[in-house]
Amino acid sequence: MKLERKHAVLLLAVAVWNVVTFGNFAKNLYATYDAGEERATGYWVAHIVLIIVNFVIAGVLGRLGWKAFRATRSA
Repeated sequence: MKLERKHAVLLLAVAVWNVVTFGNFAKNLYATYDAGEERATGYWVAHIVLIIVNFVIAGVLGRLGWKAFRATRSA
């Protein structure tokens, strides 16, 4: 499969979207924790794992998108 520039841009856009949205989610989750809201430990663990997994996905998509973008630029 050959990735075109439009695919690279889409991958980069999705990576940026994940970082922005889950960065905001992490900030809000921390603010909730800092305010002393009582939640079960599972709540905090599940949301932290969700944030970490989405940052990893953003990293993978961003790396793949960047490599595809560079490959289409030189071709």
